[in-house]
Amino acid sequence: MPAATPTTTFTWAIANLERETLDGFVFVAHYTVNASDGTYSSGAYGSVGFERPDTLIPFADLTEDQVIIWCKDALGGDEKVTEIQDALQGQIDEQRAPTKAAGVPW
Repeated sequence: MPAATPTTTFTWAIANLERETLDGFVFVAHYTVNASDGTYSSGAYGSVGFERPDTLIPFADLTEDQVIIWCKDALGGDEKVTEIQDALQGQIDEQRAPTKAAGVPW
């Protein structure tokens, strides 16, 4: 019986925020997505811009979870999130069972 394939955990985080100092409007968020199955890992980095909302949440009151939601929405929602995570999973799968190799036979 073959061993079960490990489950991959995806971790989204905010690396940095760019804001206007006058009112704290966050106009760009830089995010990371890390994928790990306990043995292999892969990661991605990106940034998204935001339109000014009608009502601002004070900068000091922002949470990482809220900004991650904004990033995922700005990227295109669940479809784009799944696409990013699938690409990272593909990289882990390639590490686990490589389809290409380099070297010489001697």
